[in-house]
Amino acid sequence: MTEILAIDGLHYETGKPVRIKIENGFIRQISDAHAEDVGDKDLYIAPGLIDNQVNGYQGVDFAADRLSADGIKRAAEALWKDGVTTFVPTLVTGGHDDLIRNLKVLAKAREDDFFMGSIPGFHLEGPYLSPEPGYCGCHPAQYLRKPSWKEFMEYQEAAGGKIIQVTVAPELDGAIEFIRLCRENGIVIAIGHTNATADEISLAVENGARLSTHLGNGCANLIDRRRNPLWPQLANDRLTPSLIADGHHLTPEELRVFFKVKGPENLILTSDVNPLRGLPPGDYIYLGGKVIMTAEGLVMNPELDCLAGASLPLLKGVENMMNHTGCGLGVALNLAGRNVAWVLEMNDRGSLSEGKRADLILLEKHENRLQVKKAYLRGVPV
Repeated sequence: MTEILAIDGLHYETGKPVRIKIENGFIRQISDAHAEDVGDKDLYIAPGLIDNQVNGYQGVDFAADRLSADGIKRAAEALWKDGVTTFVPTLVTGGHDDLIRNLKVLAKAREDDFFMGSIPGFHLEGPYLSPEPGYCGCHPAQYLRKPSWKEFMEYQEAAGGKIIQVTVAPELDGAIEFIRLCRENGIVIAIGHTNATADEISLAVENGARLSTHLGNGCANLIDRRRNPLWPQLANDRLTPSLIADGHHLTPEELRVFFKVKGPENLILTSDVNPLRGLPPGDYIYLGGKVIMTAEGLVMNPELDCLAGASLPLLKGVENMMNHTGCGLGVALNLAGRNVAWVLEMNDRGSLSEGKRADLILLEKHENRLQVKKAYLRGVPV
């Protein structure tokens, strides 16, 4: 049975009133609308946000030993309310059996019709990262190891073939061959938590690396001002950096420089959000260590003197990009939607175009503050 739904709002890029007709979960037609049809002049319609690095949400930790399908559903519902209609559960460095166990739980859960395709796959951030202090961040150092294609195939089997992104440090023994094999198998490779040289980064790109995971973070607090892993990644046009623009991970000046260097087409926003999203400030145990979350949302591991992921939603990064770079609403939202879909090769979502999934959000905009009023997955309000 054909189901047709019409949604009116201001187009997030043009600001003009539009009517979007949805048929069986996909955008069938986009047409001009009258201003009186839209009603609320501040209500914008945009593609749902896409977050490629979600470690957990609302108290649910995707790496926890008691991860359950119900927990993943609770996290998904909270993400939808924050405007994220597509998210990539991310598993950080851990023991082999722990990764196998949780990938199996995630893989089984994503098949549930409840998620309506909002989980396209998984991101493995580690264990193939730099063991050097600072560069490994808060990843449990005892589990860091060199890339192994055989081991990774065990993870991919546990994940039902749905590991779609891997973050790796290209300077590790065997990393370049690992990167090549991943790319040949359709997996997006990101460079991250690395102290690679310019030559090593270039070689990684030549063999298929495409992303830079949370550029500007995942490195030591003190680095050589000229020879460090940041400049080569910024200088390489074939690398698309992800940025955590939560107000804690990068300064406004860094955001402006990265935006100017890479441009609005070659940059994405990510949240790197941890399970503390939505919880009150206080002391917690995360990644095996004590962390402190402040009232402002900063999450810090004082013993390691490093940030331990983020507690603020992806939409906060969209707001900060507008505030700190001067870009408009359309550009900022594309950094957290269209560009992410392009990098992850998800051609069925990420833009307001006929034939795309009707994963949409309605937003109120007051100056550069945004509030999600409603979210749709395949045309269904969630």
